[in-house]
Amino acid sequence: MKILVTGSTGFVGTALVRKLAGAGHTVCRLVRPESAAREGTPGGFDVAWNPATGELGGAGVGADAVVNLSGASIAEGRWNAQRKALLRSSRLDTTRALVAALAKMNARPSVLVSTSAIGIYGNRGDEVLTEESQAGSDFLAELAKDWEAEAVKAEALGIRVVFVRFGIILSRHGGALAKMMLPFKFGAGGKIGSGRQWMSWITLEDTVEILRLALENAAVRGPVNVVAPNAARNSEFTKELAKALHRPALFPAPAFALRLALGEMADALLLSSQRVAPQKLQQLGYRFLHPDLATALSAVLSSG
Repeated sequence: MKILVTGSTGFVGTALVRKLAGAGHTVCRLVRPESAAREGTPGGFDVAWNPATGELGGAGVGADAVVNLSGASIAEGRWNAQRKALLRSSRLDTTRALVAALAKMNARPSVLVSTSAIGIYGNRGDEVLTEESQAGSDFLAELAKDWEAEAVKAEALGIRVVFVRFGIILSRHGGALAKMMLPFKFGAGGKIGSGRQWMSWITLEDTVEILRLALENAAVRGPVNVVAPNAARNSEFTKELAKALHRPALFPAPAFALRLALGEMADALLLSSQRVAPQKLQQLGYRFLHPDLATALSAVLSSG
C-alpha cells in the first residue's frame, strides 16, 4: 500500500513508519513547510504538506491509506489558555485540512486511521469503559470528541474511518513512561495521589501492530480502544515499575502538590481514573504481544 502519515516524527509515528516501510509499504511522511528536511531518514520519503492551506504535494496522489498522528503533546507545558488553543488547533485544524485535501483527490484513499485518546471518557472511577461508553465532559474529553468529529467527515467521501483511542503508551524512549521513570532512578518514586486511579496502558510495539490492523482489516471502523486487556491501579503500576527498575517506591506524590505544580493538567493526566477495556480488539481476535504489565515493562525496559 501507499500510505500517507502525518505526525511521523513523533515516537509513535517514527516506529510506525519504520514498521510499515519494513513490511514493503510505500510510506509518505507529510511534512509541514516549517519542518526541517529529513533526507536520509529510514523509512519512506517526505511529501510537502501545508495544513494552513490544505495543499498536498503531488507525490501524495494515489495513496491507499492515511494515518493521522498529528497533535501537540498534551503533557508539555501548563494548560493556560494559549496552550489549550494550541492543543486544539494542532488536532482539529490539521485534521480538518487533511480531510479537505482528501476531498480534492480524484482517487481517494480507502481508509483514514486518525488518532484520538481514552481521555474522551473523562474521570470514571472504577467503571469499565468500552468503545460504547459515553464520553466525558472535561477539557480532554471535549478535545477528543471534537477531534473525532473532524475525522469522521471523511466517511462522506467514501473513506473508512478508524479512531484509535490511545491509552498510556509505554516506550523506553518517549511518551509518559520516560518521564515516570525519572524519579524512580533517583530512588524517589512512588504512587500518585491515592494510587487507586486506574491506568490503561499499551506498549508501543502493540500500538504499531494495532495501527497496522486498522489499516489492513476492512472490518475495523469507528472507535478502537488501544489499550492492553489488564488495566492497573496506579499503586500497582508504580510497584511493578519500581520492581522492573530495581528501585524502591517509597515516596508518594500528594495530589495537592501535583495540583499546585501542574494545575488542571494534574487532575486530567495523573489523578483521573480510566479503566478502559479493548473490547473491539478482543472481538476481532487481536492477540496482544504484551497483555500483562510485568512482562510488558520487562520487554520495554530491555529494548534498545
